[in-house]
Amino acid sequence: MSKFTGSLAAFLLFASAGSALAQSMPTTQPNFLQIYREEVKVGHGADHAKTEAGWPAAYEKAKSPYTYIALVAMTGPSEAWFVTPFESQQAIADSMKSEEEPTLSASLERLSKADAEHLNGGRGILAMARKDLSFGAYPEMAKQRYYEITIYRVRPGHEGGFEAAAKAYGAAASRATPGTSFRVYEVMAGMPSPTYLVFSSVTSYGAFDKTLAADQAAMKGATAAEQETLQKFALEAVASAETIRFRLDPGAAVIAPLNYAATTR
Repeated sequence: MSKFTGSLAAFLLFASAGSALAQSMPTTQPNFLQIYREEVKVGHGADHAKTEAGWPAAYEKAKSPYTYIALVAMTGPSEAWFVTPFESQQAIADSMKSEEEPTLSASLERLSKADAEHLNGGRGILAMARKDLSFGAYPEMAKQRYYEITIYRVRPGHEGGFEAAAKAYGAAASRATPGTSFRVYEVMAGMPSPTYLVFSSVTSYGAFDKTLAADQAAMKGATAAEQETLQKFALEAVASAETIRFRLDPGAAVIAPLNYAATTR
C-alpha cells in the first residue's frame, strides 16, 4: 500500500531547511490533502523512522514529481501523518498511475511490508480545502517546524454551526490578533462525516506561547454575538474535538519539484 494512495482509492503543509527548495513550495492553500495516518507500535519509533527513510529514496530514484511531508505526533497516540497536497482529484489519479511503474511499484511493495512490522494499523484520509473558513496569511512553509491539527467531529446536520463558529472566531481574531493563521479542511473520505481538520504551524515550539496568547485575546475580544455563536457550536454541534501537536520529520519527507501549487505526502 503506497503512502500516496494509502487506503484511499485516500495545513497546506510543507517544510524543508533548504532555501533553494523554498522556491518550489506552495504559497497558497492546496485544494486537496491526501493524508495517511500510521499507528506506530510502542517502542518502534526509531525502527519505524529508519524504514520510512526508504520511501523518499524510492521516489527520488523514480524521479517522482510529487512531494509530501512527514509529521510525528508529540501528543496523543503514537502516530505518524504523511500529508500530500493536490490541486485536483485528477492530479491524485495521475499520482496513482505514476506508482504503477514496475520498478517504483516493486520498491513501494517492499517498503510497505517492512513498514507493517512497526505498525498497529493505518488510515487513509482525503480532505478538501475550505478556504472560506480559513484565516490569515499562508505561512512561509520552508520555516515551519511544528504543527497543531485539531480534529472536529460535528454532529450530523450541524455543519452550519461549525461554519458559523469558524467565521466568528476568524472575525474576532482579525481584530485582536491579525497575525493569526489557520487552514480548514473538510474530510471527504476516510473518517466519519462531518469531520473538519484545522491546521496551524509555527517555526519553533516556543512560538506556541504566542498562539495561546492570540487565542485567548481573540476569545476575550469577541463580540457578544460572536461569543454566542461559539458557545452554541460548543454546546450543540460538537461531537468531539481533539488537538494533536506534531514535529516535522525531514528524514521521512519527500522533497521534489512540485507539479501543483500545493503541499505534502
